[in-house]
Amino acid sequence: MSKVWNARRLEFDSADQALDHFYNSGWTDGLPVVPPTEEKVRLFLDTVSLPPQEVLGGIPERNRIFTAEKAAINAVMAGCLPEYFPVVVGAVRAMTQPAFGLHGVTATTGGAAVLLIVNGPRAGQLGLNSGQNVFGPGNRANAAIGRALRLILYNLGGREFDRGTLGHPGKYTYCIAEDEDSCWEPLQVSRGFSRETSTVTVFAGEGPNQVQNHGALKPESILLTLADRMRALGSFNMLGDTEGVVVICREHYQTLIQEGWDKARVRQFLFENAVRPLADLKRGGLLETPITPEDEKTPARAVSAPEHILLVLAGGVAGRFSAFIPGWGGRHMSSAVTGLIEAASCSGGV
Repeated sequence: MSKVWNARRLEFDSADQALDHFYNSGWTDGLPVVPPTEEKVRLFLDTVSLPPQEVLGGIPERNRIFTAEKAAINAVMAGCLPEYFPVVVGAVRAMTQPAFGLHGVTATTGGAAVLLIVNGPRAGQLGLNSGQNVFGPGNRANAAIGRALRLILYNLGGREFDRGTLGHPGKYTYCIAEDEDSCWEPLQVSRGFSRETSTVTVFAGEGPNQVQNHGALKPESILLTLADRMRALGSFNMLGDTEGVVVICREHYQTLIQEGWDKARVRQFLFENAVRPLADLKRGGLLETPITPEDEKTPARAVSAPEHILLVLAGGVAGRFSAFIPGWGGRHMSSAVTGLIEAASCSGGV
């Protein structure tokens, strides 16, 4: 396949000199990067059979585009292996779908980060972590793939648009795999794909809100603690039609399946119980209108429908800690998108 390179070639006397140049040019996330040589970039592009100038997506509001070449450069810089690049391409294509609302996600003062959830055979082949310390450090695939997406957003999408008041550590890297060794249908199946299909789901969210429940013997008790975290008054989820991610740990999962709870039943229970009176929103000043007697009986829900909970099994085999990841801005501003991971060019998502 012929190559048409568009990126400028830079020459340095040493790796240290190259790194200093990248720092001084504002091309890093504050951590050292791998110098993106032409040979390495070519290897990455070969894994997806894409020409350098292929447009993977963009941010129309900023007149910015993401080409395969520039995405590969940033993936090399992030420390990816070539075989990780199809996941990066799938994520870029997914997050640039209109439904995801990438401009708002990356410009908001709310500090949302783009979470990647990888499903299907490719997750295991690449060694992505779905178990112990799943949101923590230590796994190259998780760290490098998530970091590649962030560098792409910074260097191609424009870091000057990031107006996060606080941000959160997921803006360095935010990538996990789902534990599919279970009786539950994996996330990609609930999103309309087969178990044999490798996918990456992008979701704009806060950091994981950890929920501990070490004493509960019943599914309802475990899920009530999660529902309580989901209905936190200061969350975007209480302000409108916003999605959320619920991560169930292995020990909580065991209690749930022993009583015959599948994902659909879990989502339905959380939908019904992650609720508080509309009057609470008015007391908190989230709605500045007078409280009426009817407000005490009017429900305000964390999600508008059970299917707006992205339910994922992940985490270590020991410890009864699950998590809720609040969404950002409402579904009219950003909805999760699931895209294919392929070794050849493919577009689209759901």
